[in-house]
Amino acid sequence: MKAAFLEEPQKIVFKEIAIPEPKRGEVRVKLSKVGICGSDVHLFLGHRLLNKPTVIGHEGLGIIDKLGEGVNNRKVGEKVVIEPNIACNHCKHCLNGKGYICSNKRVIGLLENGCFAEYVCVPADYCWVVPAEMDELDAVCIEPMAVGVHALFTSSAKPGDTIAIIGLGAIGLLLNHLALRLGYNVFVSEINQQKLQMAVEEGAIAANGDADTLNKLWEENDVSAVFECAGSAATASLVAAAAPRGSEIVLVGLSEKQANFTPLKIAREGISILPSIIYHHPTDFRRAIQLIRNKTIQPHRIISSFSPFHDLQNALEKAAIGAESKIIIEI
Repeated sequence: MKAAFLEEPQKIVFKEIAIPEPKRGEVRVKLSKVGICGSDVHLFLGHRLLNKPTVIGHEGLGIIDKLGEGVNNRKVGEKVVIEPNIACNHCKHCLNGKGYICSNKRVIGLLENGCFAEYVCVPADYCWVVPAEMDELDAVCIEPMAVGVHALFTSSAKPGDTIAIIGLGAIGLLLNHLALRLGYNVFVSEINQQKLQMAVEEGAIAANGDADTLNKLWEENDVSAVFECAGSAATASLVAAAAPRGSEIVLVGLSEKQANFTPLKIAREGISILPSIIYHHPTDFRRAIQLIRNKTIQPHRIISSFSPFHDLQNALEKAAIGAESKIIIEI
Protein backbone atom coordinates (compact mmCIF):
# COMPACT_ATOMS: atom_id res chain seq x y z
CA MET A 1 0.00 0.00 0.00
CA LYS A 2 0.98 3.64 -0.31
CA ALA A 3 1.75 5.41 2.97
CA ALA A 4 2.93 8.97 3.64
CA PHE A 5 5.71 9.15 6.22
CA LEU A 6 6.77 12.29 8.01
CA GLU A 7 10.46 11.61 7.39
CA GLU A 8 11.65 14.75 9.16
CA PRO A 9 10.08 18.13 9.93
CA GLN A 10 8.35 19.56 6.83
CA LYS A 11 9.22 16.53 4.69
CA ILE A 12 6.59 13.97 3.63
CA VAL A 13 7.89 10.88 1.82
CA PHE A 14 5.57 8.39 0.14
CA LYS A 15 6.56 4.74 0.45
CA GLU A 16 5.16 1.41 -0.70
CA ILE A 17 4.85 -0.83 2.36
CA ALA A 18 3.04 -4.05 3.19
CA ILE A 19 -0.68 -3.78 3.89
CA PRO A 20 -1.02 -4.28 7.68
CA GLU A 21 -2.77 -7.34 9.07
CA PRO A 22 -5.27 -6.86 11.90
CA LYS A 23 -4.26 -8.44 15.20
CA ARG A 24 -6.65 -10.18 17.55
CA GLY A 25 -9.49 -7.80 18.42
CA GLU A 26 -8.66 -5.42 15.56
CA VAL A 27 -10.19 -4.54 12.23
CA ARG A 28 -8.49 -3.25 9.12
CA VAL A 29 -9.89 -0.10 7.56
CA LYS A 30 -9.47 0.92 3.93
CA LEU A 31 -9.33 4.68 4.27
CA SER A 32 -11.16 7.13 2.00
CA LYS A 33 -10.96 10.54 3.75
CA VAL A 34 -8.70 11.90 6.48
CA GLY A 35 -8.85 15.32 8.12
CA ILE A 36 -5.72 17.35 8.84
CA CYS A 37 -5.62 18.21 12.55
CA GLY A 38 -3.73 21.01 14.22
CA SER A 39 -1.60 18.38 15.97
CA ASP A 40 -0.61 17.01 12.54
CA VAL A 41 0.57 20.50 11.62
CA HIS A 42 2.62 20.78 14.83
CA LEU A 43 4.28 17.44 14.05
CA PHE A 44 4.87 18.52 10.45
CA LEU A 45 6.52 21.76 11.56
CA GLY A 46 8.72 19.95 14.09
CA HIS A 47 7.18 21.53 17.19
CA ARG A 48 7.06 17.99 18.52
CA LEU A 49 9.70 15.56 17.26
CA LEU A 50 9.03 11.94 16.42
CA ASN A 51 11.49 9.17 17.29
CA LYS A 52 11.36 7.74 13.77
CA PRO A 53 9.66 8.37 10.41
CA THR A 54 5.96 7.90 11.08
CA VAL A 55 2.68 7.92 9.18
CA ILE A 56 0.85 10.75 10.91
CA GLY A 57 -2.89 11.53 10.65
CA HIS A 58 -5.70 10.27 12.86
CA GLU A 59 -9.03 11.71 11.66
CA GLY A 60 -9.80 8.68 9.49
CA LEU A 61 -12.95 7.59 7.64
CA GLY A 62 -13.18 4.39 5.63
CA ILE A 63 -14.58 0.88 5.16
CA ILE A 64 -13.74 -2.22 7.20
CA ASP A 65 -12.14 -4.66 4.79
CA LYS A 66 -10.81 -7.38 7.14
CA LEU A 67 -11.58 -8.66 10.65
CA GLY A 68 -8.94 -9.83 13.10
CA GLU A 69 -9.27 -12.96 15.20
CA GLY A 70 -11.99 -12.76 17.84
CA VAL A 71 -13.94 -9.92 16.21
CA ASN A 72 -17.51 -11.15 15.94
CA ASN A 73 -19.57 -7.98 16.25
CA ARG A 74 -18.35 -6.18 13.12
CA LYS A 75 -18.81 -6.74 9.40
CA VAL A 76 -16.63 -6.32 6.35
CA GLY A 77 -18.01 -3.39 4.36
CA GLU A 78 -19.10 -1.28 7.35
CA LYS A 79 -18.39 2.42 6.95
CA VAL A 80 -16.50 3.56 10.04
CA VAL A 81 -14.70 6.46 11.66
CA ILE A 82 -11.62 5.89 13.79
CA GLU A 83 -11.17 6.85 17.43
CA PRO A 84 -7.36 7.12 17.51
CA ASN A 85 -6.57 7.31 21.25
CA ILE A 86 -6.67 3.79 22.63
CA ALA A 87 -6.55 3.44 26.42
CA CYS A 88 -4.86 0.45 28.08
CA ASN A 89 -7.88 -0.23 30.36
CA HIS A 90 -5.56 -1.53 33.09
CA CYS A 91 -3.83 1.46 34.72
CA LYS A 92 -5.27 3.36 37.69
CA HIS A 93 -6.48 6.21 35.47
CA CYS A 94 -8.37 3.87 33.14
CA LEU A 95 -9.86 2.00 36.11
CA ASN A 96 -11.03 5.36 37.51
CA GLY A 97 -12.78 6.28 34.25
CA LYS A 98 -10.04 8.63 33.03
CA GLY A 99 -8.69 6.74 30.05
CA TYR A 100 -8.09 10.05 28.27
CA ILE A 101 -5.05 10.61 30.56
CA CYS A 102 -3.83 7.00 30.32
CA SER A 103 -0.03 7.11 30.14
CA ASN A 104 0.02 3.76 28.32
CA LYS A 105 -2.43 4.63 25.58
CA ARG A 106 -1.81 3.84 21.95
CA VAL A 107 -2.04 6.95 19.79
CA ILE A 108 -2.70 6.36 16.11
CA GLY A 109 -0.67 8.78 13.98
CA LEU A 110 1.79 9.64 16.74
CA LEU A 111 3.11 6.64 18.64
CA GLU A 112 2.27 4.27 15.78
CA ASN A 113 1.51 4.63 12.09
CA GLY A 114 -1.68 6.51 11.38
CA CYS A 115 -4.18 7.41 8.70
CA PHE A 116 -2.28 9.16 5.93
CA ALA A 117 -2.14 5.78 4.22
CA GLU A 118 -4.42 3.49 2.28
CA TYR A 119 -5.06 1.13 5.23
CA VAL A 120 -4.83 1.19 9.01
CA CYS A 121 -5.59 -1.37 11.73
CA VAL A 122 -7.34 -0.40 14.97
CA PRO A 123 -9.17 -2.18 17.80
CA ALA A 124 -12.76 -2.96 16.83
CA ASP A 125 -14.09 -1.09 19.89
CA TYR A 126 -12.36 2.09 18.67
CA CYS A 127 -13.90 1.91 15.22
CA TRP A 128 -17.34 3.56 15.12
CA VAL A 129 -20.03 2.65 12.60
CA VAL A 130 -21.18 5.63 10.56
CA PRO A 131 -24.99 5.66 10.28
CA ALA A 132 -26.14 5.08 6.71
CA GLU A 133 -27.95 8.40 6.58
CA MET A 134 -24.93 10.43 7.75
CA ASP A 135 -23.10 12.58 5.22
CA GLU A 136 -19.47 11.47 4.77
CA LEU A 137 -18.21 15.01 5.32
CA ASP A 138 -19.90 15.15 8.72
CA ALA A 139 -18.52 11.69 9.49
CA VAL A 140 -14.90 12.62 8.80
CA CYS A 141 -15.28 15.45 11.35
CA ILE A 142 -16.53 13.20 14.17
CA GLU A 143 -13.13 12.89 15.87
CA PRO A 144 -12.47 16.65 16.27
CA MET A 145 -16.16 17.13 17.08
CA ALA A 146 -15.76 14.69 19.97
CA VAL A 147 -12.99 16.94 21.31
CA GLY A 148 -15.45 19.85 21.31
CA VAL A 149 -18.15 17.73 22.93
CA HIS A 150 -15.76 16.71 25.70
CA ALA A 151 -14.69 20.31 26.29
CA LEU A 152 -18.23 21.66 26.52
CA PHE A 153 -19.41 18.95 28.90
CA THR A 154 -16.26 19.26 31.02
CA SER A 155 -17.53 22.67 32.06
CA SER A 156 -20.57 23.11 34.27
CA ALA A 157 -22.11 25.65 31.85
CA LYS A 158 -25.59 24.71 30.67
CA PRO A 159 -27.74 25.66 27.66
CA GLY A 160 -28.91 29.23 28.13
CA ASP A 161 -25.63 30.21 29.82
CA THR A 162 -23.06 32.48 28.20
CA ILE A 163 -19.59 31.19 27.38
CA ALA A 164 -16.51 32.62 25.67
CA ILE A 165 -14.10 30.94 23.25
CA ILE A 166 -10.57 32.18 22.59
CA GLY A 167 -9.12 30.82 19.35
CA LEU A 168 -11.09 29.61 16.33
CA GLY A 169 -9.09 26.81 14.84
CA ALA A 170 -11.04 23.69 13.97
CA ILE A 171 -11.78 22.84 17.60
CA GLY A 172 -12.80 26.38 18.51
CA LEU A 173 -15.11 26.58 15.48
CA LEU A 174 -16.64 23.19 16.24
CA LEU A 175 -17.12 24.13 19.90
CA ASN A 176 -18.78 27.37 18.82
CA HIS A 177 -21.07 25.48 16.43
CA LEU A 178 -21.99 22.91 19.07
CA ALA A 179 -22.64 25.44 21.82
CA LEU A 180 -24.81 27.66 19.64
CA ARG A 181 -26.84 24.71 18.39
CA LEU A 182 -27.41 23.54 21.97
CA GLY A 183 -28.66 26.97 23.08
CA TYR A 184 -25.64 28.64 24.68
CA ASN A 185 -24.75 32.29 24.10
CA VAL A 186 -21.19 32.58 22.78
CA PHE A 187 -18.54 35.30 22.64
CA VAL A 188 -15.59 34.54 20.37
CA SER A 189 -12.10 36.01 20.05
CA GLU A 190 -9.82 35.32 17.08
CA ILE A 191 -7.24 37.33 15.14
CA ASN A 192 -8.05 35.70 11.78
CA GLN A 193 -10.96 37.74 10.44
CA GLN A 194 -12.24 35.02 8.12
CA LYS A 195 -12.54 32.51 10.95
CA LEU A 196 -14.04 35.14 13.21
CA GLN A 197 -16.65 35.88 10.54
CA MET A 198 -17.47 32.16 10.24
CA ALA A 199 -18.29 32.06 13.95
CA VAL A 200 -20.29 35.30 13.84
CA GLU A 201 -22.35 34.00 10.91
CA GLU A 202 -23.25 31.02 13.09
CA GLY A 203 -24.57 33.40 15.75
CA ALA A 204 -21.59 34.16 17.99
CA ILE A 205 -20.60 37.65 19.15
CA ALA A 206 -17.11 38.85 18.23
CA ALA A 207 -15.14 40.20 21.18
CA ASN A 208 -11.44 40.87 20.66
CA GLY A 209 -9.50 42.96 23.13
CA ASP A 210 -7.00 43.06 25.98
CA ALA A 211 -7.55 41.43 29.37
CA ASP A 212 -9.30 44.46 30.92
CA THR A 213 -11.64 44.89 27.94
CA LEU A 214 -12.59 41.22 27.88
CA ASN A 215 -12.97 41.00 31.65
CA LYS A 216 -15.41 43.91 31.67
CA LEU A 217 -17.40 42.52 28.76
CA TRP A 218 -17.52 38.99 30.17
CA GLU A 219 -18.46 40.27 33.65
CA GLU A 220 -21.30 42.37 32.22
CA ASN A 221 -22.64 39.39 30.27
CA ASP A 222 -22.31 36.77 33.01
CA VAL A 223 -19.86 34.55 31.13
CA SER A 224 -19.70 31.35 33.16
CA ALA A 225 -16.97 29.49 31.25
CA VAL A 226 -14.06 30.56 29.08
CA PHE A 227 -12.57 28.03 26.66
CA GLU A 228 -8.93 28.53 25.68
CA CYS A 229 -8.68 26.90 22.24
CA ALA A 230 -5.83 28.84 20.65
CA GLY A 231 -3.14 26.72 22.26
CA SER A 232 -0.65 29.46 22.98
CA ALA A 233 0.91 30.59 26.24
CA ALA A 234 -0.12 34.17 25.46
CA THR A 235 -3.81 33.34 25.13
CA ALA A 236 -3.74 31.10 28.20
CA SER A 237 -2.27 34.01 30.16
CA LEU A 238 -4.88 36.35 28.66
CA VAL A 239 -7.71 34.06 29.70
CA ALA A 240 -6.34 33.73 33.25
CA ALA A 241 -6.20 37.54 33.54
CA ALA A 242 -9.59 38.19 31.93
CA ALA A 243 -11.75 35.42 33.38
CA PRO A 244 -14.71 36.88 35.27
CA ARG A 245 -15.37 36.26 38.94
CA GLY A 246 -16.76 32.79 39.66
CA SER A 247 -16.14 31.48 36.15
CA GLU A 248 -14.40 28.38 34.85
CA ILE A 249 -11.38 28.36 32.55
CA VAL A 250 -11.34 25.26 30.33
CA LEU A 251 -7.93 24.58 28.80
CA VAL A 252 -8.50 22.95 25.42
CA GLY A 253 -5.46 24.30 23.56
CA LEU A 254 -2.17 22.44 23.91
CA SER A 255 0.58 24.98 24.39
CA GLU A 256 3.87 23.50 25.63
CA LYS A 257 5.17 26.88 26.77
CA GLN A 258 4.76 28.34 30.21
CA ALA A 259 1.80 30.65 30.77
CA ASN A 260 1.30 33.16 33.59
CA PHE A 261 -1.49 33.74 36.07
CA THR A 262 -1.97 35.60 39.34
CA PRO A 263 -2.83 33.14 42.13
CA LEU A 264 -4.52 35.86 44.19
CA LYS A 265 -7.01 36.62 41.40
CA ILE A 266 -7.79 32.94 40.84
CA ALA A 267 -8.31 32.23 44.53
CA ARG A 268 -10.01 35.48 45.57
CA GLU A 269 -12.43 35.47 42.64
CA GLY A 270 -13.25 31.77 42.85
CA ILE A 271 -12.08 30.92 39.34
CA SER A 272 -11.67 27.25 38.45
CA ILE A 273 -9.12 25.98 35.92
CA LEU A 274 -10.18 22.74 34.24
CA PRO A 275 -8.20 20.60 31.79
CA SER A 276 -9.89 19.16 28.71
CA ILE A 277 -7.83 16.67 26.72
CA ILE A 278 -9.23 14.58 23.85
CA TYR A 279 -12.40 12.71 24.96
CA HIS A 280 -13.99 10.06 27.16
CA HIS A 281 -14.27 6.61 25.62
CA PRO A 282 -16.92 5.70 24.65
CA THR A 283 -19.14 8.57 25.79
CA ASP A 284 -18.00 11.49 23.67
CA PHE A 285 -17.83 9.74 20.28
CA ARG A 286 -21.30 8.34 20.96
CA ARG A 287 -22.60 11.81 21.84
CA ALA A 288 -21.01 13.40 18.77
CA ILE A 289 -22.44 10.77 16.45
CA GLN A 290 -25.92 11.10 17.93
CA LEU A 291 -25.86 14.90 17.71
CA ILE A 292 -24.94 14.65 14.03
CA ARG A 293 -27.42 11.87 13.38
CA ASN A 294 -30.36 13.84 14.77
CA LYS A 295 -29.30 16.93 12.75
CA THR A 296 -28.50 19.05 15.81
CA ILE A 297 -25.04 19.78 14.45
CA GLN A 298 -23.35 19.68 11.02
CA PRO A 299 -19.59 19.75 11.65
CA HIS A 300 -18.79 19.62 7.92
CA ARG A 301 -19.51 23.36 7.91
CA ILE A 302 -15.93 24.05 9.06
CA ILE A 303 -14.35 22.22 6.08
CA SER A 304 -12.49 24.78 3.99
CA SER A 305 -10.84 22.70 1.25
CA PHE A 306 -9.96 19.25 -0.10
CA SER A 307 -6.68 17.82 -1.33
CA PRO A 308 -5.69 14.55 -3.07
CA PHE A 309 -3.52 12.14 -1.09
CA HIS A 310 -0.53 12.61 -3.38
CA ASP A 311 -0.52 16.34 -2.56
CA LEU A 312 -0.31 15.86 1.24
CA GLN A 313 2.96 17.82 1.49
CA ASN A 314 1.35 20.92 -0.03
CA ALA A 315 -1.81 20.45 2.02
CA LEU A 316 0.17 20.39 5.27
CA GLU A 317 2.12 23.47 4.19
CA LYS A 318 -1.17 25.18 3.42
CA ALA A 319 -2.62 24.16 6.80
CA ALA A 320 0.49 25.50 8.54
CA ILE A 321 -0.21 29.02 7.25
CA GLY A 322 -3.24 29.07 9.54
CA ALA A 323 -5.93 30.45 7.24
CA GLU A 324 -7.67 27.11 6.65
CA SER A 325 -10.24 25.82 9.12
CA LYS A 326 -10.18 22.15 8.02
CA ILE A 327 -8.53 20.46 5.06
CA ILE A 328 -9.72 16.99 4.07
CA ILE A 329 -7.32 14.58 2.35
CA GLU A 330 -9.00 12.26 -0.13
CA ILE A 331 -7.24 8.89 -0.30
